[in-house]
Amino acid sequence: MQLLVNGEHVHFEEGKTLAGLLRQLGYSGETFAVALNGDFVPRTTYEKTSLTAGDNLDIVAPVVGG
Repeated sequence: MQLLVNGEHVHFEEGKTLAGLLRQLGYSGETFAVALNGDFVPRTTYEKTSLTAGDNLDIVAPVVGG
């Protein structure tokens, strides 16, 4: 299925979770947050959050500097 991640189309296997997508994209640790269709997703629910074709995800990380 196709997802939109940070404005780019990404192919992802159906039936997988948000945690699986993050692993596929190389995200690990706690230095980012995820919004699914405009709503931030609590980190504790990544393993339970199912994705469907056409979902729009924004993965954001804090920027250091001033």
